[in-house]
Amino acid sequence: MNIFATYHGHVAAALKAIIAEGRLPADLDLARFVVEPPRDPSHGDMATNAAMVYAKEAKEHFANPRLLATEIANALGKAPGVEGAAVAGPGFINIRLKPSCFHEVVLATLSDADFGKGPKREGGPVNVEYVSANPTGPMHVGHGRGAVFGDALASLLQFAGYDVTREYYINDAGAQVDVLARSAYLRYREALGEDIGAIPDGLYPGDYLCAVGQLLKEKFGDSLKDKPESEWLADVRAAAIAGMMDMIRSDLEAMNIRFDVFFSERSLTGRDDGGPDRVAEAVDWLRGRDLVYEGRLPPPKGQLPDDWEDREQTLFRSTNFGDDVDRALLKSDGSYTYFASDIAYHKSKLDRGFTTLIDVWGADHGGYVKRMAAAVKALSAGTAVLDVKLCQLVKLVRDGEEVKMSKRSGDFVTLREVVDEVGVDAVRLMMLFRKNDATLDFDLGKVIEQSRDNPVFYVQYAHARAHSVLRQAQQAFPDGDFSAATLAGADLSLLEDSGEIELIKQIAQFPRVIDAAAVAHEPHRLAFYLHELASLFHSHWNKGKDQPQLRFINQERGDLASARVALVVSLTRVLASGLGILGVSAPEEMR
Repeated sequence: MNIFATYHGHVAAALKAIIAEGRLPADLDLARFVVEPPRDPSHGDMATNAAMVYAKEAKEHFANPRLLATEIANALGKAPGVEGAAVAGPGFINIRLKPSCFHEVVLATLSDADFGKGPKREGGPVNVEYVSANPTGPMHVGHGRGAVFGDALASLLQFAGYDVTREYYINDAGAQVDVLARSAYLRYREALGEDIGAIPDGLYPGDYLCAVGQLLKEKFGDSLKDKPESEWLADVRAAAIAGMMDMIRSDLEAMNIRFDVFFSERSLTGRDDGGPDRVAEAVDWLRGRDLVYEGRLPPPKGQLPDDWEDREQTLFRSTNFGDDVDRALLKSDGSYTYFASDIAYHKSKLDRGFTTLIDVWGADHGGYVKRMAAAVKALSAGTAVLDVKLCQLVKLVRDGEEVKMSKRSGDFVTLREVVDEVGVDAVRLMMLFRKNDATLDFDLGKVIEQSRDNPVFYVQYAHARAHSVLRQAQQAFPDGDFSAATLAGADLSLLEDSGEIELIKQIAQFPRVIDAAAVAHEPHRLAFYLHELASLFHSHWNKGKDQPQLRFINQERGDLASARVALVVSLTRVLASGLGILGVSAPEEMR
């Protein structure tokens, strides 16, 4: 039940009546207006901008938007559950609902464990690709932010009714995996008992590779020790990548993050399995549509990069699709550029039937967005949607000082170390308590504080506190039946206090928040919503300390206690559901 969608339907019905009379265009897009809570709650329960949105189309028959708004408001005044509708300002419409509408919301949460869940969406499946870290080291905190964001977004989209696939792109084809192999080989020699001394510059120094070296020893014994690199590189590279991916999967599982698909970049070339060269196929596909040519690029503005060459290159016409410059597909040595591989990878997504592609990248990839968007437009003839979400940096802080180093990794703090210190819930909720494109200061001390300044504690404590009310109700009324089915028969008209009404109105927004956050691909909206819901609950609880008549359990009024317990159960269901989408636990007790 989404009462905002319900009244969006009533506004649309009023507009359709005007369209039927020929006073608005027949092809009017009725998805353009919104019905949402007003900025000032004193103005009503809902507001719509419909008259303002269609002012231009309405000019022929309505001298100004207020006239159209008045007609819509008059129609709304006759809609079920509407107490009144009034025009404000240049043409906004404020809607006030009867209390029974909000009572229906509480009943809906009691009868539907999936309250707020959206219907199956049309438009095809969604691919959410996230993390996709190079398999050259353990995940760091920056990877963790992308991992949490992508996982929560995928869960949010699924709850909202989308068909979602979670995908990890393994960057296992570049020069960095050869460096990994050489670094692992050094640790292999160490595992065989050799004193390897200091790790040479250019190799990965982290202690995490000791485990990979031991795996190599167990798999190959000392058979690789005296072989030239050309003979051991492929075997060591494959084993090292597998070992690192096992480590990364373990780190992800510690965060309760799992993927449907792990897609190997190396598989695109067919070098390891003898399969087709899908990068060449993608380039040929573009060439066949006159989107690839041989030419020269102008020098980049400003200081020239060291690797820039003034030479004829194989180029993709990305400027045809909104990019700033055409992009190279082949390097000077004849090998593919990263961009060519990424084109082939995204073509594989489209070939697998995905119509919406969401890529979660680190902030340092911002300059890459336009070219990838251009490629997807070309590959799909503009029919697919690519949304790249950039996750900004995470700054770890302890006692006011930034934390940068880790013994395990050599030069950064690993995600696993942070999870082990503060717990999964703290990491996940704090990663989502900022918009993804805003820098995040992660205070290792604050996220485990039991205070209202810690959003993790504040929201979880609201759920635990609500469950304490349910336990108190059972103690106060030992023979009482507080099941959801029985509470659905409570007299909810007894919920008259402003704090109770505010709570119900906030609960009523849950389906709308789910829908809006899913459409915008912004799971932080749900985190903010849950914090606001928790805040309203804590505030009302505290009022009961000074005003006993507002306490949830009134032993002298069983009917009032039942109504208030029904509200509390409704609250717990929304909190638990929202936290579950974000991958955060909803404890029933906190000590």
